[in-house]
Parts: sequence; C-alpha cells; structure tokens
Amino acid sequence: MPTDNLHFERLAFSNGYARVAGVDEVGRGPLAGPVVAVAVVLPERAWALPLADSKTLTERQREELCRELQSLPGVNVGTGVVSVADIDRLNILRATHLAMRQAVRALTPLPDFALVDGLPVPDFPVPASFVVKGDALSATIGAASIVAKVCRDRMMVELDRQYPGYGFARHKGYGTAEHLDALERLGPSPIHRRSFAPVRRLDPQYTGQQEFAFRQGNDPVSA
Repeated sequence: MPTDNLHFERLAFSNGYARVAGVDEVGRGPLAGPVVAVAVVLPERAWALPLADSKTLTERQREELCRELQSLPGVNVGTGVVSVADIDRLNILRATHLAMRQAVRALTPLPDFALVDGLPVPDFPVPASFVVKGDALSATIGAASIVAKVCRDRMMVELDRQYPGYGFARHKGYGTAEHLDALERLGPSPIHRRSFAPVRRLDPQYTGQQEFAFRQGNDPVSA
C-alpha cells in the first residue's frame, strides 16, 4: 500500500494525463439531507497543504483548509448535490454515483483523468482510477473530501434553521441518539430520507424504496 499521498497523482501524470481531478462524496449515511460530491483539480502548490481524509480533521481544520484551497489560483472545484427526493427515488448508492458524475461534469474544462474514492462508478464521464480509502491515500481525493464535507455541513446548518428541533446543525443528519429522539418526538421532516428504516417506520404512507436497514450512527446497510 503506497504511503506517499501523491503516488496516484504521479502515476496518472506518468501515463500522460495532465489534468487530474480528485473525487469524493459525503452524506451516504445520514437519515436526512442531500448527498454531496466534489471534484477538485489542484495546482502543484496546493500539494504542500496537509490534505487528508476529512474524517481525520476537526471542523475548524476542515474550514481553514477549505478556505485556503479555494483561495489558491488554479484550484478548480465542481460540486454535485442530489436531493432527498432523488435519494428516495434512486436509492442511496445510485444517488451517490449520480452526485459524483455531476461533480466531474461541473468542472470546466473536464479533467483528463480522475482519482475517485471507493469502488467503481458506472458510466463515469472520464477515465478514472477508483481507490478504496482514497481520501486517506491521495492528496487530491483528500482535498475533495474536505471541500465536500464543508459544503454539506454548511447546507445542514442552513437546513437546521428551516427545520428547527432536530439538531441538524450539530449531527448533520446522522443517526445520533439526539437525532433519533427528535425523530420520534417530531416525526419526519421534508428533508428526512423515507427509504431509510428509522424514518420509513414513522411514515406509514411511504411506499417507495425500502432497501436500507440501519445501525445507529453508521452508514445504511443492506436489509
């Protein structure tokens, strides 16, 4: 396993690709809110930043790195956002893939190549390498994970203002004890994912996707 977090970037450059994007997503596991993906192309000067998996950083560190990244000349960011309605219509896996494709297509110009966190994504718009745990192994994917996390967290803070009482600004829609308690007391809001079991059982009128079970605090798992 490579320990150099530019290993995959250098490999892509050595194969003749000049414009390499990193792609990651956030928001597969929450019970509420959208899934967000980001594609980012970095200039070489950005490689000096401590770009790592967003989950290993504090909220303050993510915010600071995101601001620094977005202030650097030559940084190009594309974002894909898939709504709760589309998550429930498509299922969370297909919705995540859609967000990733949207993020890459939002880059102008399109990258020559992409380094993508996770398993292969169908119909990906550019040549790509799919890297399991890529946000910890690639600086460019790490940058995408940071920007995606900051972007979605900001969305959830705003949604907390629109739908008070659930604590979205604190838990960002994940299935914490606080969130599950609020869900029991208040019932599902318009931004809750009815295809996820803890929400579905509180909305007996829902008849759509029913393919996700749940373990508290974790990603959905196959039922």
